[in-house]
Amino acid sequence: MNKLILRGRVLTFVEEPTSIDDQSAYNYFEDGAVLVEDGKIVDVGEYAAIAPVAADAKIVDHRPNLIMPGFIDTHLHFPQTQAIASYGAQLLEWLNTYIFVEEQKFSSTAHADFIAGRFMDELLRNGTTSAVAYCSVHRESVDAYFTAAEQRGMLMIGGKVMMDRNAPDALRDTPQSGYDDTKALIAKWHGRGRAHYAISPRFAITSTPGQMEMSQALVREHPECYVQTHLSENRDEIAFATSLYPSARDYTDIYAGYGLLGEKMLLGHCIFLSNREISVLAETKSVAVFCPTSNLFLGSGLFDRDRFRSLGARISVATDVGGGTSFSMLETMSEAYKVLHVQGQRLSPFASYYMMTLGNARALGLEDRIGSLRTGGDADIVVLDSKAKPAMELRMRTATTLAEELFILQTMGDDRSVAEVYVAGKPMKSRIETTAPQAKARALPELQSA
Repeated sequence: MNKLILRGRVLTFVEEPTSIDDQSAYNYFEDGAVLVEDGKIVDVGEYAAIAPVAADAKIVDHRPNLIMPGFIDTHLHFPQTQAIASYGAQLLEWLNTYIFVEEQKFSSTAHADFIAGRFMDELLRNGTTSAVAYCSVHRESVDAYFTAAEQRGMLMIGGKVMMDRNAPDALRDTPQSGYDDTKALIAKWHGRGRAHYAISPRFAITSTPGQMEMSQALVREHPECYVQTHLSENRDEIAFATSLYPSARDYTDIYAGYGLLGEKMLLGHCIFLSNREISVLAETKSVAVFCPTSNLFLGSGLFDRDRFRSLGARISVATDVGGGTSFSMLETMSEAYKVLHVQGQRLSPFASYYMMTLGNARALGLEDRIGSLRTGGDADIVVLDSKAKPAMELRMRTATTLAEELFILQTMGDDRSVAEVYVAGKPMKSRIETTAPQAKARALPELQSA
């Protein structure tokens, strides 16, 4: 049987909420249903209306949990999965001390395959069904990344990091090899199943002008691909980058000068931009990616969302693992709330969930496929349990509104709050969890013997 009805309290956004009282921004069904067939959403609405016309469908009753679109993460690093929670350094020192050491391991196909599988499972465990990630400089890492996503049916975006200076020899490519490898990987993966490629010069510090020119050529030759890099995360980074490109007016002008900005460009961080730079992002429709947990953990700074809004620039939100300290978009939005709150900026619960679903889908230009529960969309779905932890259950006894429940999930929730995840209509978290006790049991004797 290919038809499936997911029953529960259904919430999906249709527009960005303008206030905590903006009920026109979303559809909510107290006893709702999502009808799925062959990986696509066929209908969404009241259970009483859908069930009679889909009598042959299997019913999965998730009441009283919330059914929402799967979360989307627009910036993270798959080779940094085992470097998460590395102590005591800001960006450039952190890269040299921990990250570049870790990324050298990805020349090994076996290691890349292992981490790619665990990476995808961590995303799913936390309710994230699509993400945009950097791989390492090695082609093996890209193959591992997209293979693991393909095995799980996930819509994922990613690409090989290009860097030819200011990194260990084992992590450097050349302008020509970076171009050739990227060209081959685009041909192999972009558009295969649900895979999308991102041309990925790491940042101006690790790319020579020659490599930036090759990146420009790739973007020109492959307008169908995404582009991702980093911009203005750390003051020392800004000083270093602009010293390497002295003719550029500012950091943003480096990327603009090579024709890399555009509606498919995702720029991680964007903390210390001038109004001129933000206006350039707005004019080119480039996306500034807000990474709150990473920005706090590395001591980088605070993202000024309201200034981007006032100047008309597009934004998205992301975990930035492994600078970010959690795969959970719920925990990420908890930190986003705090980052904005300390600057006197409000982030309502509805705005948070919009950002990690439809908002991020729109930033990627994929809102017709993911980010909302709509007829014809991909059936990527998360089921949230707002009483998953004892403290949450106790707090929920006093909650009286949907906004309160969403905020409790956002500020107290984690992977335990994700009851189930569906990728193209297939349940995934329950499959992952059934293998976890076996892995734990295998590890236990080694721990005891140690």
